[in-house]
Amino acid sequence: MKLRSLLARPFASFIQKQIRKQMQSAVEDQRRVLQSLLKVGAHTEFGAAHRLSAVTNEQEFRQALPVRDYEQFKPWIERIKEGRHNVLWKGQPIYFAKTSGTTSGVKYIPITRESIPNHIQTARNALLCYMAESSNHTFASGRMIFLSGSPELERVGGIPTGRLSGIVNHHIPSYLRRNQLPSYETNCTEDWEEKLDKIIAETLDQDMSLISGIPPWVQMYFDRLTARTGRPVKDIFPHFSILVHGGVNFRPYRDSLMASIGKVVDTLETFPASEGFFAFQDTRNPEAGLLLNTNSGIYFEFIPVANVFEPNPRRLALHEVEAGVHYALVVSTTAGLWAYSIGDTVRFLSLDPYRIEVTGRIKHFISAFGEHVIAEEVEYSMMRAAQEVGASVVEFTVAPLILAGEGQSCHEWFIEFDRPPADLPAFAVCVDGYLREKNIYYDDLIRGKILKPLVIHSLHRNAFIHYMRSIGKLGGQHKVPRLSNDRVLAEGLQPYLESISL
Repeated sequence: MKLRSLLARPFASFIQKQIRKQMQSAVEDQRRVLQSLLKVGAHTEFGAAHRLSAVTNEQEFRQALPVRDYEQFKPWIERIKEGRHNVLWKGQPIYFAKTSGTTSGVKYIPITRESIPNHIQTARNALLCYMAESSNHTFASGRMIFLSGSPELERVGGIPTGRLSGIVNHHIPSYLRRNQLPSYETNCTEDWEEKLDKIIAETLDQDMSLISGIPPWVQMYFDRLTARTGRPVKDIFPHFSILVHGGVNFRPYRDSLMASIGKVVDTLETFPASEGFFAFQDTRNPEAGLLLNTNSGIYFEFIPVANVFEPNPRRLALHEVEAGVHYALVVSTTAGLWAYSIGDTVRFLSLDPYRIEVTGRIKHFISAFGEHVIAEEVEYSMMRAAQEVGASVVEFTVAPLILAGEGQSCHEWFIEFDRPPADLPAFAVCVDGYLREKNIYYDDLIRGKILKPLVIHSLHRNAFIHYMRSIGKLGGQHKVPRLSNDRVLAEGLQPYLESISL
């Protein structure tokens, strides 16, 4: 056993014991985090404007601070970009994480000296918990690849700015950097397909032990490897043992990824975002959910999804949540974000300890007819139907089709199959049935003949890759939305239609 693996064993055990201890103090830790945030925030421009010095508890915090999204936070960010200090947090951020917004264009999320450890240490803790749980320490001495954004940074208002994954790349410990691929030069390549070709060239003769990235782009990497060699991934990388993923629901991609690998490997799910590293899988069982990061400088609040669009929605602290309820996630952080809605929805699978699963995006739902179908429901319906008929799905998305005349409108599903069903119309009936079971409002609309059953469009292979390339969002951290209330994505996929199930 190599030295790095040997040294990792006691450290992994130590960190796991710390995290298990924190599981028991999560509510107290959250109250302490809030008080710590308020102590610093009171001396900022934002804190003065909202009288944070007078806030002493959770209820007063809710009264003092309305929930904001990025668009409402933007004026404060602009002050920082102008060079002002002590705006949202003491001093100035050490980075801006640059990310895409749906309504705001490019978003600049501050990262401070106090918040950067949350990103780095949580990623470390996730891997160490996996080591302690699995007794798999050997990957620490093997080659690792992180499919991430470019580490090159620009300056915005004098502050280094780039993709979160690129920023984090600068903070990878030296003992891991020696094992990390791809090279810095390759990672700086902006064009995803050119970058992928370079990554393959650098990794093809290496024995990779850990591979990390967003599932659709990992799948693209695997497909290129197999196309180049004619072999499954397990034969290319015999010691590949763990796949680290996040960013999208893994379940729809799991079967295809494992088939590409040629064996079942361990998986480790994480929940990082530019605003913070919120949760991670702390057990070997992916169905157990993600442990909420309650002691890492982030104060969490939760808005029931049913209330999220109300002018003054009900906000719950950690000790007030219930299992099984869908919540919009709101955070206040040591980066100077205050009652900030990140746009994701979660559901608690456990309250002791507090474990969640990510169920979608606030804006990624369909309610064109009052049905409010969410990502979790369409993903569940797709998976169950595919398992039932032996189909395999690469990627899919859903949009409303509004037509004149009662019973003519419907949901359109655009699906790229790896292994298509033998009977596409029967498959559509199966998916529709599962969705009706999951969503009573959708079922009522079908029963009342307001909507006709869903329609499935089968797409050509690599349709989503071609579409994402056409809009300049291929690779990196870009994701295909599962659900839309508009027709932009649906119209963009028209050139890739193969067949329709009516």
